[in-house]
Amino acid sequence: MGGSYAKEDLHCQTLRSTGATFGIYITEKGSKQAKYLVDFFSDAKIDRIISSPFLRAIQSVEPLSEKTNIKIEIDERLSERTLSTTDLPDWYEKLKETFNDMKLKFEGGESSQEAMNRIVNVVEEVFKSGTENTVIVSHGNIISLLLMNYNSDFDFECWRNLSNPDVFQLTFTKNDVNMERIWQEETIINI
Repeated sequence: MGGSYAKEDLHCQTLRSTGATFGIYITEKGSKQAKYLVDFFSDAKIDRIISSPFLRAIQSVEPLSEKTNIKIEIDERLSERTLSTTDLPDWYEKLKETFNDMKLKFEGGESSQEAMNRIVNVVEEVFKSGTENTVIVSHGNIISLLLMNYNSDFDFECWRNLSNPDVFQLTFTKNDVNMERIWQEETIINI
């Protein structure tokens, strides 16, 4: 009966840089989006917040953590998926291929199946813990794989159509997981 709010790229808007992916931080707009998320969740009872260790994920959920007085738990398994450790000029096409071949793996990277397994493990542990409402903060590609695990129709095009941020609610009832997108992107267009 526990619920889990999976936040796709619920890191908010980031400044794209050539630096390390761990150090990319949210922009001024991203900070406003993070504050808006506090309002978005104002009527929700939240028991736990678990985040990717990436700075942009943590910064995106800090205002919610402060407002609810819930400490952010860091879980390495929520880190964004590494597609490859080598430069892939055609990374977009390579990523698309990995949605079709879950075992496809590029140099130094992990397959879609491997990434899916690690994030699903986090969510399954949350469901088994009995914690009612947990906010999970992660990144687009790996959250897409999580959603694909519970809905096989969720594909590359669905990933492309996610907003940043985006919020899905996963609810575990009677040995089944129900998935619902609860984020309404148009509500924050003017932020």
